[in-house]
Amino acid sequence: MRTLLITGPGGSGRTTVAAATALAAARAGHRTLVISADRADTLGTALGEAAGTAPGAAAGTPPGAAPDADAPDAHPAAPTPLRPDPDARFRDDLLALQKRAASALDLLGAERLDGEELTPLPGAEELALLRALRDAARDGTYDTVVVDLPPTPKALATLALPEQLRRYLRRLLPPERQAARALRPMLGRLAGVPMPAAWLYEAAARAEDELAAVQRVIDAPGTTVRLVAEPGPAGADAVRAAATGLALHGLRADLLVANRILPDASPDTWLAGLGAQQHKTLDAWESAYDHIVRVPHLGRDPRGTDDLEALGLTAPGAAPAPAAWPVTEAPEDDGSHAYVWHIPLPSVTREELGLVRRGDELVVTAGPHRRIVTLPSALRRCTVAGAGLREGELRVRFAPDPDLWPRER
Repeated sequence: MRTLLITGPGGSGRTTVAAATALAAARAGHRTLVISADRADTLGTALGEAAGTAPGAAAGTPPGAAPDADAPDAHPAAPTPLRPDPDARFRDDLLALQKRAASALDLLGAERLDGEELTPLPGAEELALLRALRDAARDGTYDTVVVDLPPTPKALATLALPEQLRRYLRRLLPPERQAARALRPMLGRLAGVPMPAAWLYEAAARAEDELAAVQRVIDAPGTTVRLVAEPGPAGADAVRAAATGLALHGLRADLLVANRILPDASPDTWLAGLGAQQHKTLDAWESAYDHIVRVPHLGRDPRGTDDLEALGLTAPGAAPAPAAWPVTEAPEDDGSHAYVWHIPLPSVTREELGLVRRGDELVVTAGPHRRIVTLPSALRRCTVAGAGLREGELRVRFAPDPDLWPRER
């Protein structure tokens, strides 16, 4: 499955680009699903058709199906728009958790919550979006899935959520403790404190499975991020920050969409000045990034398939190679060996970098972005000997720890 995650700064037109990309994929014969969590249904407005809250065929021919040229009333292929309902899923999840924890709640004298009084907490939309992405991958109905993500900072936080939550679960409820389930009553008597109930470990295991399924889709070879920005000083800053955040989280950007490009020449001096500013940023982008697509300004907000086709976006091609964080060996002058971990971090400066070793993990900070990564197995027996930033790459040097590294006879 080819998955495109569309994001960009707020107001950049990312929803319109997501709709136009999905339409181009459907026109090319791909069975296409386009997902958005926007409660205002801006995706449906762009497509000219309201998005459903459950997957289903769009009006006309089924998604991705080629129209019959001999049929007088045949409609061109169209993507299936989906806007998952975060409210219903939040209620179902919380009521199910309340039911599983019934004995503990009764012991505490807690009053049960009714489904009618539950309102979703912040973040419910992002979780619903991730679930919809996971379900689309499991279903296998679609060749191409386009996801209209929130603005870039929130989108990066959403895409990093499965990895972070899995780490929290492993720390709070290590799976190996579940192996001692048969000993839990005896351990509880020895410790003098109640042991965690079996349902808690079971809930953690289910959550781990769901999060792992989402993580597999995000890390899949066919998943890439597509950045949308309007060229200009603010757009340039946003793209620079996004490139750093994507690289830190190991996400690949396959395309930068320069949106709302004004005509080259205009008799209006104000428009001419704005156009010159856009083209100055475009020149810088084209020298810094490999794949740029220019999308023209239509002079109006695009609505309906005719306007979306006029933007000139094409169906997605093959995904680029996965991002690599290789470990290389570096011989020392005294005959010993060190290891260098290469972490790509484009557009970041030394002042924006932070690096902390914590056990078998490395805490990397790049500007406003932060990620905790597990060290490769060989580096866990090493100590950090230094780090440097060269050619858009953080290179962390490790020296073998004599107390942990196997000694040669």
